[in-house]
Amino acid sequence: MADFTKEPLKGTTTVGITFKDGVVLAADKRASMGNFIAGKGVDKLHPVADKMAITLAGSVGDAQTLVRVLRAELELYKYAKGAPMSVKGAATLLSNILQGNKYFPYFVQLVIAGFDDQPQLFDLDPFGGLIPEKYTSTGSGSVTAYGYLDAHFKDAMSEDEAVRLAVNSVHAAMKRDSATGEGIDTLVITDKGVKRLPMQVATGLLNA
Repeated sequence: MADFTKEPLKGTTTVGITFKDGVVLAADKRASMGNFIAGKGVDKLHPVADKMAITLAGSVGDAQTLVRVLRAELELYKYAKGAPMSVKGAATLLSNILQGNKYFPYFVQLVIAGFDDQPQLFDLDPFGGLIPEKYTSTGSGSVTAYGYLDAHFKDAMSEDEAVRLAVNSVHAAMKRDSATGEGIDTLVITDKGVKRLPMQVATGLLNA
């Protein structure tokens, strides 16, 4: 995640991967401002509902604002309708917000993931482009992460396989992208909810 005051569209690596029973999200912990490391403990994975979470890449302020807006909208929808909004509905809502601000855009790349009756994963660009994916990556290290994902992703993986793939994809980016680093956060989303894995779990899976 980067501060766009100096250098837009720089910083971070996030990864989203679907597996048989859910979705895994992973991201590094570094925030950068140009060549300066501005933070070493940044949370880029944010649960927004019981079975839904979002990854952040881009301008810190823009990304945090969108998380607050999405959480509020999801709560209002749940109280009004008596049921949670679907992951696709939440992704479409974010897409509409981004599209509606394209002349004064939010400088972000977002991944929204969750579980309705099946795993759901969507990639959003700064102007509201919305694409369903089986796996995806955002941020300056995404080119390297995609190389690892393309080589190792397979359909119907187990949770352990998906977590291992997500962690090692971010780790591959850390080796080549100076804006990616400081450790790896991991979330697992299933029908049971959102689970954050301890960082030592990610460390233990590197190159496993």
